[in-house]
Amino acid sequence: MSRARVAVVTDSTADLSPGLREQLSVTVVPLTVTVGGQSFLDGVEIQPEDFYRRLAASGSVASTSQPSPGMFAGAYRQALAEHDQVLSLHISAKLSGTYQAAVQGAELAQATERVTVVDTGLVSMPLALVVLAAAELAADGGSVREIAEKVREIARETRVYFLVGTLEQLRRGGRIGRASALVGSVLQVKPLLTIADGEVAPLERVRTRERALSRLIELAGAGEERCCAIVGHACSEDAAQRVADALAGRTESLLVSPLGPVVGAHAGPGTVGVGLYPAALFPLGLSDLRTAAAT
Repeated sequence: MSRARVAVVTDSTADLSPGLREQLSVTVVPLTVTVGGQSFLDGVEIQPEDFYRRLAASGSVASTSQPSPGMFAGAYRQALAEHDQVLSLHISAKLSGTYQAAVQGAELAQATERVTVVDTGLVSMPLALVVLAAAELAADGGSVREIAEKVREIARETRVYFLVGTLEQLRRGGRIGRASALVGSVLQVKPLLTIADGEVAPLERVRTRERALSRLIELAGAGEERCCAIVGHACSEDAAQRVADALAGRTESLLVSPLGPVVGAHAGPGTVGVGLYPAALFPLGLSDLRTAAAT
């Protein structure tokens, strides 16, 4: 079997499980999360369950920091030792400095002609969707240009809906974007949020969490086309499963995954959301990866 010409690299805000990373040969450069006075590499030195336990015990807000350009340079050098090109897909530049660090990393590695860095404008579940598509296309022998074009197309067509337990985590972390207009709203209002133009944006205001979850399910299930979807959650497994069960009949592929420590630090416990795109664009071959997604 010939080796893939293109290596796929992303950052830990894609919230890919170790099982998926290994099966799809995706390199993940971790961000750092600090909780309870200790710092950890996201997904390497701390996993979601341990993070949320520490967050609850600390009684404080966790903070995060982007990878250094040197970390990206090291990842690129290692990938280019076995591949012709690297496609590096990252969290929106409006939400993190990670994309710029990746660009600097390619320069540091003296590999700008062999490393294509893409600001997907996404984070977490929807970022994972485009990374998974890129990994499958790379495994099929696609060129870096072909894969990057398809990834950008998928990113443009991806829909994102999520709700949080409270807007306070997003506000304190500076990741609240246009949803800042909702801060100070009546406590009973539970906003539905989305990612628009690379930042968190308000979608609708709903009176209760139950109604917000029902509306999220309704929006995600709108339309007749089959979709590829990932449902993510932070300490809201039951709610996430409700979303997954509602979508199961119309999805080509469907995964449920916990939000990682860095994303969870900003979204906060109680978050549940979904990212999805029309399967006609690129049907992910995830039917054999359900177990890997949870490990």
